[in-house]
Amino acid sequence: MWWLSLYRSTIGKKVIMAVTGLVMAGFLVLHMAGNLQAFDGPARINGYSAFLHGTGELLWLVRVVLLVAVALHIDAAIQLTRIARAARPQDYAERRVQVSTIASRSLRWGGVVLAVFIVFHILHMTTGTVHPSFTPGDVYHNLVAGFRVWPVAVFYLVAMAALGLHLYHGVWSSARTLGIVHPNPQPLHRPVAVVVAVVVAAGFALIPIAVLAGWLR
Repeated sequence: MWWLSLYRSTIGKKVIMAVTGLVMAGFLVLHMAGNLQAFDGPARINGYSAFLHGTGELLWLVRVVLLVAVALHIDAAIQLTRIARAARPQDYAERRVQVSTIASRSLRWGGVVLAVFIVFHILHMTTGTVHPSFTPGDVYHNLVAGFRVWPVAVFYLVAMAALGLHLYHGVWSSARTLGIVHPNPQPLHRPVAVVVAVVVAAGFALIPIAVLAGWLR
């Protein structure tokens, strides 16, 4: 089967990472926009949540697609790392970094942080398993009560910093892999990646900051 051969190839794994990465990036933009409705008050964001849950099967379809995208993304990342290490079992005697960024150098560790964060976020804000006073359907209350626990808010902010770095490198590299953008004589000139990374990370971080500062009560 051609798709199985593609999946097993290095190129195929890179394509999987690129496609799933862009799918997750698109979801993050929409999710961030939805979360920011908290600044319009409880009625607005709770109504938005009720609308999403009212879609029934559509909401579950989106969740399944995201879950599959995350699983494939992580699996491809692990396999590509193993392939790279197998190709060079002994590290370079001396490394000379040429075109590199903090985002690319921290990509793997940032991915681990985000994987842990995703699990915690689901248990915290979706199921309420580790939430101090989870109220089903009251998203505004859950946000404010959850982020009043300052270690949780700090963890969210650290995760959003990792997300910003991950998006900066991921959006650019995904577009390169899929041929959306072409080689540039200035490889670190990535305006779209910068905008997406900063807007999404800052948008998500704004809510825990607002709760800690007392702007959301």
